Amino acid sequence: RMAITLKPRDEIERMREAGHLAAEVLRMIEPYVKPGITTEELDRICHDHIVKVQKTIPANVGYGGGGGRRPFPKATRILVNNVVCHGISSSTKTLKSGDILNIDVTVIKDGWHGDTSRMYIVGESSVLARRLVDTTYEAMKRGIEQVRAGGHLGDIGHAIQHYVESERFSVVREYCGHGIGRVYHEDP
Repeated sequence: RMAITLKPRDEIERMREAGHLAAEVLRMIEPYVKPGITTEELDRICHDHIVKVQKTIPANVGYGGGGGRRPFPKATRILVNNVVCHGISSSTKTLKSGDILNIDVTVIKDGWHGDTSRMYIVGESSVLARRLVDTTYEAMKRGIEQVRAGGHLGDIGHAIQHYVESERFSVVREYCGHGIGRVYHEDP
């Protein structure tokens, strides 16, 4: 069983500020998500915005090294089409119309992490791609509706999985979220 650390209101406000900054990066990058750009160019634009405009720290850079593992080299995790998570941007991966793109960004503001991601459709999409993105968004909203005092984490996952499967998609059980705060990946 995972430990849930309750945070006081002032810490929650600091987390909220970091979260708003991470979300702002995703709003900023939207006009650049178009056919012909590379995922590496998108990462560079996000990195420069995080460091030079927000004056925050891109938490992904250098994350996860040690124990024989190489640290993550980029500011964002950019996932194209069928990549589930932890994608590394590349100068050779050029986006084309119809691609589904997820950009995952985490910033550190005054020691607090803000972590979020967003899906984009590059150019014109297929009907299936649009249905996947719309289903994913609706599933997120249904999960958020389950968040309340006295609720259970399982209620959130159940709402998401039930909706997604009713739309004939599936969830990836290995990556179902994490806590956040002063540490990038906290329980639960």
